[in-house]
Amino acid sequence: MLADAFIKLRGNRAVNLIRTFIRSPWYLAMNVLLMVCAELFSLELPVFYIYFAVILLVFLFDEDMLGIMVLIPCHYFSISASNNPGKHVETLFSDPVQMTQLVILISVYAVLFTARLVSLLLLGGKRKVPSLTFGFLVLAVAFVAGGAASGYWGKRTFLFGLVEAISLSAVYFYFYFTVNWKKTPEHYGMMVFLALGAGLVLEIVGMYFMPDAVSGTTVNRNAFYTGWGIYNNVGCAMAICLPAPFYFAIKRKEGWIFSLLGIVYYLAVMLSQSRNAMLFGTLLFVVCVIVVLFRTKGWERWKNLIVYGAFALVALIASIVFRDRIAALFHAIGEIGFNDSARFDTYRACWKRFLEAPWFGSGFYHTPGTVLQPETGMWTTMDGALDSTGFLPPRAHNTLFQILASGGVFLLIAYLFHRVQTGILFFRRLTTEKFFVFLCVGVLLLTSLLDCHLFNFGPGLVYSALLVFAEGDDLRRGGSKSERLFRARKKKNGVSADNG
Repeated sequence: MLADAFIKLRGNRAVNLIRTFIRSPWYLAMNVLLMVCAELFSLELPVFYIYFAVILLVFLFDEDMLGIMVLIPCHYFSISASNNPGKHVETLFSDPVQMTQLVILISVYAVLFTARLVSLLLLGGKRKVPSLTFGFLVLAVAFVAGGAASGYWGKRTFLFGLVEAISLSAVYFYFYFTVNWKKTPEHYGMMVFLALGAGLVLEIVGMYFMPDAVSGTTVNRNAFYTGWGIYNNVGCAMAICLPAPFYFAIKRKEGWIFSLLGIVYYLAVMLSQSRNAMLFGTLLFVVCVIVVLFRTKGWERWKNLIVYGAFALVALIASIVFRDRIAALFHAIGEIGFNDSARFDTYRACWKRFLEAPWFGSGFYHTPGTVLQPETGMWTTMDGALDSTGFLPPRAHNTLFQILASGGVFLLIAYLFHRVQTGILFFRRLTTEKFFVFLCVGVLLLTSLLDCHLFNFGPGLVYSALLVFAEGDDLRRGGSKSERLFRARKKKNGVSADNG
């Protein structure tokens, strides 16, 4: 911002070095390393103050807000297990002094982000309306209308629906208008998720050092959690990052090194012990391998083929030689097997609730949810109407049943319209980067068919970031063919058609 206000700073060597660093992989690695330190060692507040200094650096000296994007998921993934409010009574969030500091930081963030948005809108020229705008608006209206005319609509449903809509779209809209996508480095979106994935690998390893996580040679996945979620949430986040290394296996020379990293990411998905993530992560891994072998040529293809073949051979040998140890590692998975953890009972209850109020549903707080009973360790179906205290209601662990029971046909139509718009965004002028972003979004949507990820606010922010990377890819490449021809004609006639 200072560099925009004072022309002499634009060519300043120090400012140029700062800008170069902010757009480099080292900047991403630094922030992710801080994220891991915060999560593993309960250093959230010190790390958040460092992040604040980083945000100030971007705010004052960079030409746009691109450098902030990685900090959105980093803040979310930074919360440590010891500060998980669902597992502990005394946490960062129950301490008045620490909470006051967090509120102050968030307030200052809000002021800085708003000021930067206004300045970039005033100085950045005109921009076309984002392609997903209308779909998001309809979706927001449907969210807050959940339960209307059923007798269950109220302030809490309105507020939850509003927050849900904001979590899914805020990052998309904010960074659409505050980033100069034409100057964004190629591959930047995949670099962000490559870095995040490396951090999540370390956090998953850290879960194995939790109290009661390992007893002798047996692993207890119920002891796996971080400050921002249990094994299911962590597994989903890791699966979202899984396509990133395979993208670089295609794009980089000696891409087989990234194929090796992709295998590490896949193993981390398996080590998360989330059945949902393991299932769809395996499917995604196979798709990524096929795409890499299809898109690479010559020796690059052979090197990748050797890596994948060696992994398959080692996995086969290990499954025979270390069968007992592997069985102990996945002891919890073996015990639970194909138990649906009350999901199908919940789906039937949601369908019944939908039939009772088909047009607008029964609202989020009267939607049956699959809930873990801490006393027994059993999953049961809870009628949402019984939950009268927490802000997060019991949820259906399935996107479609959640939509039908909570928002009825109106919300379903709005969601399907949004899905059509995102499909057009991904497959109009399909590029390799957009395809891999699509894979990241795809695994989130698939895992949400067996869990409630889309109705947890953190994954919503990640989802929103993925969408703006896809939109940004279009803007960086100049839009559709007709738009490029239009600009070429305007330029030929001496009229600027640059929309920023």
